[in-house]
Order: sequence, then structure tokens, then C-alpha cells
Amino acid sequence: MPVRIRLQRKGRAHHPYYYIVVADSRAPRDGKFIERIGAYNPMTNPANIQLDFDKALSWLQNGAQPSETCRSILSGEGVMMYSHLMKGVRKGAFDKETADKKFEIWKLEKATKLQTEADKTQAQKEKEKEERFAHEKKVNEERAKLIAEKNAELNAVAEEEAKKEEAPAEESAEESVEAKSQEDNQEKAEN
Repeated sequence: MPVRIRLQRKGRAHHPYYYIVVADSRAPRDGKFIERIGAYNPMTNPANIQLDFDKALSWLQNGAQPSETCRSILSGEGVMMYSHLMKGVRKGAFDKETADKKFEIWKLEKATKLQTEADKTQAQKEKEKEERFAHEKKVNEERAKLIAEKNAELNAVAEEEAKKEEAPAEESAEESVEAKSQEDNQEKAEN
């Protein structure tokens, strides 16, 4: 019975979630499996991988063949590297302590690389955020300037209209004063 380490799809439409399973290669993709050794969620950034390292290693050493995607996942988690080192120990190329040291060095390098990538991504996000903020601030200043210009124009028009309304009112007030003074003069002349 050929055994494969492969993905079993779960989740809903357009939101996949996968189990990493050990199954007979003739079984359907989402069908019966021998053992579930992990989970993989590609929808997160970075992808979320939960893997039982020891089970995956034991299945690899017992002859299970990973699918291409699972091979990539296992390589990323270090299972393939450790399996390779254990083959070297079995052949007598070096002892287990040396293999463990090499694996620890590999893990540290990988962790450092992932951290620098995460830092770069975070710095890029911050830079984009600052650029968007600066652009938005510039647009808001331009809008405020246009609104201030429109308000100034409206105020100027309102002042002109007010002056036009005041001028006839002043003229009528002056005319009424002159009319009263003429009436008073006529009354005096009559008296």
C-alpha cells in the first residue's frame, strides 16, 4: 500500500483550510486517511502551519512520500532537513549530536530570515501608511483652501449686496429727513 503525505481540503468556498494527512495514495482527496499530522491555513499572511514534527518525521522515515505542496510545507518546517540529517547519521557520516547542532543552526538562520522578512514587510506597510497620510493631508489642505476661497467670494458678494441695500435705505432716510425739515419750514412759514 503506497502511503502519501498530502493535503485534505476543508473550509468553505473561497476560504480553504487544509489538514495535512497520511493516507493511502488510492484514497480520494477528502476521503479516508490513516493519520492527521497537521493543519495548513493559506488564507493568513504568513500562512499558518501547525505540524506534529515527530509524526511527520517518523512517517517520512518509514517511506511515506509527500505531495509537492506537502514537501514544500515539510521543507519549510525543517522536517525534510532533519530527515536528511538522520540519513547521514544512519550511514555513519556524522553522529546524532552533530546532526542536532546542524539542525539548530539551520533553524536559527531560518528564524532570522523570517524575522527580517517580517520586519521588511512591516516597514513597507508603515511607509505606505505614511505616504497615504501625507497625500490625504495634502488633499485636505487643498480642499480647505478651495472652501476658504469660495467662502471669501460669498462674503464679498454678501457685503456688496448689503451695501446696495444700505445705500437706498440711507437715501430714503435722508429724503425723509429733508421732507420733515421742509414740512417744518412750511409750518413755520404758515405761523
